[in-house]
Amino acid sequence: MKMVVLVDNIGTEELLGEWGLSIYIEHRGVRWLLDAGQSNLYLRNAKALGINLALVNHAVLSHAHYDHANGFKFFFAINGRADLLVAAGASERCWKIKDGQWEYIGIAQGLLAQAGKRLRRIACLEQIEEGAYILPHATAAFEKTGLSEQMYLRDGEDSMPDDFTHEQSLIFETERGLVVLNSCSHVGADIIVREVMEALPGKPLLSLVGGFHLYNKTENQVRAFAKRLAAMRVESLYTGHCTGMEAFMTLREVMGTKIAHLRTGLVTEF
Repeated sequence: MKMVVLVDNIGTEELLGEWGLSIYIEHRGVRWLLDAGQSNLYLRNAKALGINLALVNHAVLSHAHYDHANGFKFFFAINGRADLLVAAGASERCWKIKDGQWEYIGIAQGLLAQAGKRLRRIACLEQIEEGAYILPHATAAFEKTGLSEQMYLRDGEDSMPDDFTHEQSLIFETERGLVVLNSCSHVGADIIVREVMEALPGKPLLSLVGGFHLYNKTENQVRAFAKRLAAMRVESLYTGHCTGMEAFMTLREVMGTKIAHLRTGLVTEF
């Protein structure tokens, strides 16, 4: 299995970064695109890396936020065959309250309709290809997380705290264990690991990849999270985007070199 980061917050002189995430994956002869950032930057970086996204077989949206979804409108223009796999709960209605004002942070209006018949909704653990699965997350009571993050699902004047039922993980089997990708882990990376272990029992976890949404957490919260995750025996972790550099340094103190930082252009083979 090969993973290439097309977009992360951290870029280089040759490969720019932006707030968002996009990852290209090759697994058992099948090509995948997980998220597309917030612009067409991932396409430009892919071209610079010699990756032809017109050959992608499956596109996956990790959750219904603009910085992971909005680049797909450019993907549809260059790839006419890949389906777009989204969680059953994904819709164009994610908002947050910032500085006392409503701010739309969801999928660009009309993007899901643009996908047309290529849109495929996933309601529970589903095997997409041999050794490749998607798992929407369904642990109860995540409205509390939405409330603490000031994130909401809004229809007109009606709103409710986000329960993150629009979030899902992409999972691959390798010879050494499972590789789990979840771009922001709003429900908690430790909870995601637990749900994956329950859904696919008896399979060791080789790696967890994605943002951990810790950029706005206190050091004590990050340390407590790190200890919970460290106890779950994931062999390696790759994180970036919404984790935040301060939180990453705290995670590194607890977990050592088993955790690495994502960056645009990073190539990893499992």
